[in-house]
Amino acid sequence: MPSTKTPKSSRIPKVPFWAQILAGLALGVLLGWTAKSNDLGWLTSTLQHIGDLFVQLLKLAVAPLVFFAILVSITNLRQVNNAARLATRTLLWFMATSLIAVAIGLAIGLLTHPGAGTGLTPKDGKLPEHAGSWIDFLTGIVPTDVITPFTELNVLQIVFMAAVAGIAALQLGEKAEPVLKLSRSVLELLQKALWWVIRLAPIGTVGLIGNAIATYGWNLIGKYATFTVDIYVGCAIVLFGVYPLLLATVAKANPLQFFRGAWPAIQLAFVSRSSVGTMPVTQQVTERLGVPREYASFAVPFGSTTKMDGCASIYPAIAAIFIAQIFDVHLAVGDYVLIAFVSVIGSAATAGLTGATVMLTLTLSTLGLPLEGVGLLMAIDPILDMMRTATNVAGQSVIPILVSAKEKILDREAYNSAKSISLTAATAPDTEEKVAVPAAA
Repeated sequence: MPSTKTPKSSRIPKVPFWAQILAGLALGVLLGWTAKSNDLGWLTSTLQHIGDLFVQLLKLAVAPLVFFAILVSITNLRQVNNAARLATRTLLWFMATSLIAVAIGLAIGLLTHPGAGTGLTPKDGKLPEHAGSWIDFLTGIVPTDVITPFTELNVLQIVFMAAVAGIAALQLGEKAEPVLKLSRSVLELLQKALWWVIRLAPIGTVGLIGNAIATYGWNLIGKYATFTVDIYVGCAIVLFGVYPLLLATVAKANPLQFFRGAWPAIQLAFVSRSSVGTMPVTQQVTERLGVPREYASFAVPFGSTTKMDGCASIYPAIAAIFIAQIFDVHLAVGDYVLIAFVSVIGSAATAGLTGATVMLTLTLSTLGLPLEGVGLLMAIDPILDMMRTATNVAGQSVIPILVSAKEKILDREAYNSAKSISLTAATAPDTEEKVAVPAAA
């Protein structure tokens, strides 16, 4: 009987997801430059709509995804031995790496003087629409009702409600099992839908990058050249220096293997500018790198809303120095200590969404710097946010690996054999069962 199989040579080769992203970046830059140089308003508008639609689709799933991910992740801790110690070590590593990142940011800012020679003046700044303060941060954690946080996308309040619900479910035990079963099903449904959005990332990249180039142009970027380079260099030092060093010394793991396995999440974070939107991919690559699912399902969602080395450490440190120089305000040693304190303690204010305005205003208000300085950075923010978010997401995967290695629950064989996920072939996170987490030594 004749074979009905299609000859291998006639098949259309699959383009790797990373190649699709690079193609989207290149096409976006080309279209943006074309729109800017030829003053094509219709093309700029089209690029803006494409980018906005992609971000809107990501944000659509943020509120319910965060709630159910945090709720389920907390209840999953009961399946993990020494759960309290794992949670504590995770938090301590979050704080330690944030302190390292903010120190790097301060060092770069003090060495390069990013606010000097820009031609910008205090008159160029304007007050942000939303400012953060410690009072707002502390009182804003507790919602006034259960609906508003979802409609206004207040992620911090959603995290609070999910944490309360998760702890209550742990206390109820078997009585809460029907609710938990429903929550797990809803979470899988949301992740499935979000993976469909993720598949659109190359198209979203064209719109986001193209609109940034068409709207702001190279001249505006030139004014912020030193500041932009500082942010990218600071994030690169953390991403390609600090994290690999910690993996090699603390986890005794091959850093190159980490990037091989985690790269899909890092590149998606760069494009989407959303830690929460990248969370399903981050969790999948973290599990593939040998972190037990029961622990990863807690650490990654928790990190996606609180672990922000790019947005909450490097960026506000350099930005505070930049704004102080523009407004001719002298910063003393005590001010730099305050910047480090805000970065380590207040990083949850960034809440895993695109942009870090709230964290920056929180830092400026603590230092007594003019909040109008935020307006100086709004135009350049989308370009900065790509590298910041990529750094955030890398850290959200590195920390669970470090903790798992120290607790001797890291699957070394899985780590060493992890391969990059083909997002074009995957439609949802892995569903196969994993063995139970062994007792920590």
